[in-house]
Amino acid sequence: MTYAICNLSIVNLKFEPSHRSETASQVLFGESFEVLETAYDWIKIRLDFDGYEGWILQSQCAKLEFDDYKQLKKEEICISYDLVQIATHGNEICSIVIGSSLPFYKDQYCVIGNLKYNFDGNARYPERMESSNTLIENAYMYLNCPYMWGGRSPFGIDCSGYTQMVYKLSGMKLRRDASQQSEQGTLVNLLDEAQPGDLAFFDNPEGKITHVGIIIGDNNIIHASGRVRLDTIDHVGIYNTDIKKYSHNLRLIKRFL
Repeated sequence: MTYAICNLSIVNLKFEPSHRSETASQVLFGESFEVLETAYDWIKIRLDFDGYEGWILQSQCAKLEFDDYKQLKKEEICISYDLVQIATHGNEICSIVIGSSLPFYKDQYCVIGNLKYNFDGNARYPERMESSNTLIENAYMYLNCPYMWGGRSPFGIDCSGYTQMVYKLSGMKLRRDASQQSEQGTLVNLLDEAQPGDLAFFDNPEGKITHVGIIIGDNNIIHASGRVRLDTIDHVGIYNTDIKKYSHNLRLIKRFL
């Protein structure tokens, strides 16, 4: 088995080994993975953070030795909390977006493969939240970020990428897709019993869960739909205040705190 780590700001994870393939997700700086398969210039990977699989170019990562990979798996990973910051290696500059991982971080340096990067931004070890206040603050960091299918960054993010990243900043791991996230957590029976930080899930006419958002209290929800936005929620679903109609049908609510 081969192991590697992302040494670029944001890398698109493809469903197939082709530039024309749809983007399944994104790999952020410092996220590690197993290499499962090789096809020409492409490698199929499985991300350590959420187990998601897809294809990236071989040139978009740095190889990890097995001992380094084992040590990295044991380490608590420091995370960037600035919307955008810069890491430097010599004369090379790499943009670091919020939620990126900073492996082996110490004294403003992290290690990617065999290279040391200087990072003097807001780097912290995330702590699991005992209350929702910090989680909601993290959720607002992405407000008005544009929607992008497969996105996990403030330059473009989808609904489940958004909830996953907000919870990552709060010290908790969510799976990648809305349908997968709906299988985690504890069921909340009624909307009236929901608390800030709970996730609300929504289904399509066929009954498949296709959307997720974060309840923030007072019958409001923050979610990625066109952009990361605030809307109202009731027992029917999300009411979009711009178009003056319901945009998503409420299916269930889960609690993670």
